[in-house]
Amino acid sequence: MALELPLASIRDICARYGVTELCLFGSAARDDFSPESDVDLLVTFRPDATVTFFTLSRMAAQLSAAIGRPVDLVPKTDLKPLVREEILATTRVLYAA
Repeated sequence: MALELPLASIRDICARYGVTELCLFGSAARDDFSPESDVDLLVTFRPDATVTFFTLSRMAAQLSAAIGRPVDLVPKTDLKPLVREEILATTRVLYAA
């Protein structure tokens, strides 16, 4: 199943939150995406951006509303070493500033 993404809305949300890069990963970036799948997004913020749990929650909610599916928003700095290379090898850039 192919996922259609509202790129204009995603760009607006990213610009609002000081995002420098937003990447798709997980099943949505591979060919095992299903109607039940959530959308995994890897996010990198500007160094001067203030990012809190609430910031991430609000941004995830806005992205979820725009995409029409649950979103799992993962800061790139939070990637665990054991999965980092695998995730980075499968990402698809949606936004870069």
